[in-house]
Parts: sequence; structure tokens; C-alpha cells
Amino acid sequence: MRNVIKAVCAEVCTMLLNKNESYGNSAAEPLRIFSKTNTIEQINVRIDDKLSRIMRGHEYEMDDTELDLIGYLILKRCVRRIKEDNETTNSR
Repeated sequence: MRNVIKAVCAEVCTMLLNKNESYGNSAAEPLRIFSKTNTIEQINVRIDDKLSRIMRGHEYEMDDTELDLIGYLILKRCVRRIKEDNETTNSR
């Protein structure tokens, strides 16, 4: 099981790094053309969309909705950690 966990985590990491490069870090630094909500809330909306697709059984054929969902949850945690680290640095 240990090796499978490592392999799945590596798969998620590779996917996140590739998407981050392709989309220009849009999850953590969105352009905010229409939506002005904060980054965490924007990620929450994406998570809601993915959960909705899973619940309704309307996943896109070429998408891996489960992998995307895992990725958004990790991105949410990363954005929160960066924000906390910045707040700690700025309060010094």
C-alpha cells in the first residue's frame, strides 16, 4: 500500500505542476476579470463544480474529475498556507 500511496501522490503532484504551468497559476492568482471573490472562495466554487459533476454523473469524457477534485483540495491547502506564511512574515 505504501508504494501505491506514493505513486498516486506523485501522479497528483505531476498533474498539479503541469496544470499550474499550463494555466499560469490561475488557481492561486486568478485574473479576476468577472469574479472579485478571494482566491479560497474561487477554489471552493471549482470544488463545488467538480462535486456536482460527480453527484450528477455528468463528468466530461476526457476529464478525471476525481483527480481534479483532489488537486483543488491540495491547491486550497497550499493557498491557505502561503497566506498564513505571508501573514506571519508581515507581522514580524
